Amino acid sequence: MKKLIASVCTVLLFILLIVSLVGCPSTMLSSDEKPVIYLYPTEPTYVNVELLYSGVLDFAFPVYSNGWSVLAYPDGRIIDCSDNEEYSYLFWEGHGNADYDLSQGFVVKGVDTVSFLREKLSFLGLTPEEYNEFIVYWAPRMQGNAYNLVAFQGAAYTDTAELIIVPEPDSMLRVFMAFVSLDEPVEIEEQVLAPFERTGFAVIEWGGCELR
Repeated sequence: MKKLIASVCTVLLFILLIVSLVGCPSTMLSSDEKPVIYLYPTEPTYVNVELLYSGVLDFAFPVYSNGWSVLAYPDGRIIDCSDNEEYSYLFWEGHGNADYDLSQGFVVKGVDTVSFLREKLSFLGLTPEEYNEFIVYWAPRMQGNAYNLVAFQGAAYTDTAELIIVPEPDSMLRVFMAFVSLDEPVEIEEQVLAPFERTGFAVIEWGGCELR
């Protein structure tokens, strides 16, 4: 009888874990970390970027003052018009209450983090320079976990961090990863990803958050 009760309790705990993960309840704490925005116009272009964020903006680089006004070059270099300094990208961090979607995703061993991110980010359309920046920021926080549940976000992210860019880009890719550390693997529907093609004035963004 004791063994039966223990087995039932184990099953119930497992079910609760699955429900809590796929539902991604708003009680899970998160912060939107290191979203970086690359601008690749076809020729030197003055660009205005406004971030409509539903949370609290904690930090931005260059300084954000009702938007960024920059001179962007085709190789990705950015000159901020407020201080005339050169930057590699636009950076911001904040915390909000977005309900990120974990109903689909990938369960990845911590030791496989680097190879997984390199494969998926390359498929999504990031260049080696871009995805290497992503990996060196996030892999150290993920590879020590036994497993990670990883889900790349769509509207759950973009609806809470809208970008208004003038002139309007011809193509824009926004890669935002949400992940949860796991002690044991769980069953989850694998997320279907789509590749991205850069055309004309391209804007590329990546960022992520750890849900706790």
